Amino acid sequence: MPSLLEVRNLTTHIRTRRGVVRAVDDVSFTLEAGETLGLVGESGCGKSMTGLSLMGLLPPGGRLVGGSSVVLDGRELVGLPEHERRRVRGNEIAMVFQDPMTALDPTKTIGHQVAEPVLLHRGRTRAQAAERAAEVLGLVGLPHPRERLKDYPHQLSGGMRQRVLIAMALVNEPRVLIADEPTTALDVTIQAQILNLLADLRTRLRMAMILITHDMGVTAGHADRINVMYAGRIVESTGTDALFRGMRHPYTQRLLSSVPRLDQDPARRLPTIPGLPPDLTAPPGGCRFADRCSYATERCRDEEPELTGPYGPEGHRYACWHPTGGPLPLAAGAAGPRPAARPAAAPTQPLLEARDLVRQFPVGGKRLPGRGRRVVHAVSGVSLALGAGETFGLVGESGCGKTTLGRLLVGLDRPDAGTVTLDGTDLRHLRGRELRRRRRDLQMMFQDPFSSLDPRMRVGSILREPLRIQGIGTARQQKARIAELLAEVGLPEQGLERYPHEFSGGQRQRIGLARALALTPKVIVADEPVSALDVSVRAQVLNLMKRLQASHGLSYLVISHDFAVVRYLADRIGVMYLGRMVEVGSADDIHLRAAHPYTAGLLKAVPVPDPEVERAKRGIGISGELPSPVAPPSGCRFRTRCPLARERCAREEPALRPFGTGHTAACHFPLRPALTDTPATTTDTPPSR
Repeated sequence: MPSLLEVRNLTTHIRTRRGVVRAVDDVSFTLEAGETLGLVGESGCGKSMTGLSLMGLLPPGGRLVGGSSVVLDGRELVGLPEHERRRVRGNEIAMVFQDPMTALDPTKTIGHQVAEPVLLHRGRTRAQAAERAAEVLGLVGLPHPRERLKDYPHQLSGGMRQRVLIAMALVNEPRVLIADEPTTALDVTIQAQILNLLADLRTRLRMAMILITHDMGVTAGHADRINVMYAGRIVESTGTDALFRGMRHPYTQRLLSSVPRLDQDPARRLPTIPGLPPDLTAPPGGCRFADRCSYATERCRDEEPELTGPYGPEGHRYACWHPTGGPLPLAAGAAGPRPAARPAAAPTQPLLEARDLVRQFPVGGKRLPGRGRRVVHAVSGVSLALGAGETFGLVGESGCGKTTLGRLLVGLDRPDAGTVTLDGTDLRHLRGRELRRRRRDLQMMFQDPFSSLDPRMRVGSILREPLRIQGIGTARQQKARIAELLAEVGLPEQGLERYPHEFSGGQRQRIGLARALALTPKVIVADEPVSALDVSVRAQVLNLMKRLQASHGLSYLVISHDFAVVRYLADRIGVMYLGRMVEVGSADDIHLRAAHPYTAGLLKAVPVPDPEVERAKRGIGISGELPSPVAPPSGCRFRTRCPLARERCAREEPALRPFGTGHTAACHFPLRPALTDTPATTTDTPPSR
């Protein structure tokens, strides 16, 4: 029987000012009803463009060339008139786009946007379409769906907006769903919920799905087969288990080994993929991966290998002259216990210390009679300490107060209560020149390097600016210093004359790190330093951060929602939930001996690049949305999502209690017994190193 979707020789060219980009080059695959096909690879490899080509949504200048063929349920889609293509798009084949905030119309209600495909394709009345919209919003797990019909996108959380996009795609029950990075911008808890939702809907609706992602852990648990793409071409194609157990292409091997894992040995460098993908306006004549491949020979650079091997669901096809025999040993083996802490004297006092920090933000609107002004409780009584040369990891979902706490620590915001001290100096009492001088020791790496770098300034000016403001060095010395900084982060000196938009995401993050290093600080607060990067580039930046810490004696506070990243970098980890610190301990304590149910839930939700482990986890984890920080729950703030919650949790707020040396957690019903019922001291002093 013919497949539900048959793609043959799909080739997409996009005409630009620089030339014709060969975005998708001779891609062929099939998709059966009820099957999930994973498309994985780095940014720019052609994954999303393949999905857009199937939908007929090419950008300006884009067109299908050669013998491109897309057959859906026996009907050829290439060459259809646009009015006929519209009848197929959103009805028989639909797409969940990568960024819900830009994919949803901010001027229209949720109900209108979900009902629109029903009005266009099914000819229903507005009342019937609204009823169908409420039904599908309930199907995708949106709380109180009928009440949400009149909401606008900005009134919803990131996870809710993603559910709305899925509802829009599913409202007409399409035969094929293309999910383009459906969980990239989401926390691990919401990511797990969305992926489980898609798997459940695929089974219920007998729907085929193409899952586009750069996260190997996502495909491990949710794809039946995987196509690995590189530079516009499929370089390997096989079943999920076969790929993870015995990949044959070196690119697949390196892609998998670059993924930080919870069991990764932090003493070892993460394997990386050197270099960058080729320019697709002029792709190389031989194997497109040859310049980055450690197995490459002259034949690889002269002859392009064909995609060969048995075809079909059980086949394993790959395009390589020197195939590999499976995962690299480092990626295949679990790490042992973390190595002993670096030899250093225990600090007589912490380098950076926060005590009982509180930060609230007023909410707009009229004050209600008899009530105080409504505020967002961003940070509520948080204490922590950071030792010299130490890395403290801060994890938690979006909206839990991590970034606000980071801004308080570096002096970009002032607390409503509590103190921040650096080398024993209370930063609250500093003003003007004295505060500016102390800020040399406290620097921040921002989450989005593109928005934090001035697009009108060249990189040389960006790096020189803090030196000029602080009055450090002559013009010649400043020029030498910025060249030295660029070399330290692995970028060529010619980059000083370029603008931020001329660099890749990973290179921009290196520039952000170079700027943070410009004043030779003692502490760097890194806010989600690798969240927006491909897995291969992520490994490069993490290795760089470790190397620079060792050479400069830096202390890091790393903010992330990715537990695997924090586990790899951090000596100690703090877990935040809705403005409060709920658990603090060594990396081993948090990973292997978690006491708080929230910490355990976060760990379970981390995607693991192992199909068996991921399938076993399905349905396990934290459910529900983060409560509003304007009106946090009484007692324990996690109780509304906690499987162990009892009446006491609503009445009493738990205090931090000791569970081991330097290990504290705030829970009435912890996962392991506490050492004592006496609350721990508010200051979390680093253990001896």
